[in-house]
Amino acid sequence: MLYENIKKLVEYGIKTGLTPECERVYTTNLLLDLFGENNYEDVETDMENLDLEEILAGLLEEAKERGLVEDSVVFRDLFDTKLMNCLLPRPAQVQQEFWKEYEKSPEAATEFFYKFSQDSDYIRRYRVKKDMKWKVDSPYGEIDITINLSKPEKDPKAIAAAGAAKAVSYPKCQLCMENEGYAGRADHPARETHRIIPLTINGTRWGFQYSPYVYYNEHCIVFNGQHVPMKIDRDAFVKLFDFVKQFPHYFLGSNADLPIVGGSILSHDHFQGGNYTFAMAKAPIEIPVSIPGYEDVEAGIVKWPLSVLRIRSKYEKRLIDLADHVLQAWRNYTDEEAFIYAHTEGTPHNTITPIARKHGEMFELDLTLRNNITTEEHPLGVYHPHAQYHNIKKENIGLIEVMGLAVLPSRLKEELEILAEYIVEGKEIQSNEKIEKHANWVKSFLPKYENISRDNVMDILKEEVGIVFTHVLEDAGVYKCTEEGRKAFLKFINSL
Repeated sequence: MLYENIKKLVEYGIKTGLTPECERVYTTNLLLDLFGENNYEDVETDMENLDLEEILAGLLEEAKERGLVEDSVVFRDLFDTKLMNCLLPRPAQVQQEFWKEYEKSPEAATEFFYKFSQDSDYIRRYRVKKDMKWKVDSPYGEIDITINLSKPEKDPKAIAAAGAAKAVSYPKCQLCMENEGYAGRADHPARETHRIIPLTINGTRWGFQYSPYVYYNEHCIVFNGQHVPMKIDRDAFVKLFDFVKQFPHYFLGSNADLPIVGGSILSHDHFQGGNYTFAMAKAPIEIPVSIPGYEDVEAGIVKWPLSVLRIRSKYEKRLIDLADHVLQAWRNYTDEEAFIYAHTEGTPHNTITPIARKHGEMFELDLTLRNNITTEEHPLGVYHPHAQYHNIKKENIGLIEVMGLAVLPSRLKEELEILAEYIVEGKEIQSNEKIEKHANWVKSFLPKYENISRDNVMDILKEEVGIVFTHVLEDAGVYKCTEEGRKAFLKFINSL
């Protein structure tokens, strides 16, 4: 089976365009070497239906039998990435092809690179398609929900190996340029199939790549060539528009730069974007406003659970100036009646999550006001998912959630399946430790439904998860979508 699967994998590389026909023998020999195999036979093989997941599974089984890989998802991923890298062109060739396509259009360039990132198995299509995804109507538009199953969880073998390994600080983090081609280890994913497109953003070196976990279409990451911390400032707005001007079919946004309201990697300056329209982008302006000195810029409060000021202009420099003005004001803004504190005991709390896009000739920037203050009642954050919703979502509300896409933990898949069974069969939810945390939640919504059956119970659960996430977004809004909240929001805008 080794020869057959090697032949299939090489054919896959040729059919997808990863490997040129003239490198068939060369690529075959690279793969043989990984298995310590000196012989090869050109066996008869069905080359019509090439399933990459199946081919790699066969090769990994062979590697396990030869003692080349442990039977662990982490070590299997390290090894199959080596296999796939045998098919791939060097980074310079990928970059050359990208810019060749860019001459046709920015869309052609990103389409090429996104397909390459999937064909190379850097984005594992067969895992991503297992993610649970659905949409739920809300008072603010159609919300996206996803339970992410494509990111493998480490097993005990990998955790033990990582604990026993010598501490390594290279690459400094998973966003550093040094990841390109890195073989990986038990505590760091393999990146041999990783290719980066170099960009110049605000006169400095940046990289463009796709997320291997694809939370939405063409989910990209744009990251600083230097390992420097994230910071929301005037330069951040310049960088956002620098990218959007080069790729006008993509939006680009930034996580906030403070703990609790920020992203998972605050240590490395980066943005996230892509070719997708979120509910937040579709949300209309609810209250138009005019800001002194910027009367030429369209502005208004967006009908959205988080507190969003949208500004629009044909001239991105006007938006950069206004965004910087708003940021500086918000950094130092306190309104005790609205429980907004810029600082407590010298610790800053106010920052912004910005998202930039282009619509035709118009540039658009959404400025989401964030505050990370904590209290005894809300030790994880006042403007953070409140404890009553932690059974569904406890993690930070970062850029992706801000825009209206819930990225929920993988545990929920099994928990919802068990819940569905218990609800239909009338079992006591508190009796099962895996789902007891959901008991109060289920009790709160069950009376709404007269008839619950095996046919509709999962749809009901999905709908209710969406409702919970909408409340989570409302928790994250520093100004609530109430008459009182809007007055307080306008009070801030009138202070500008």
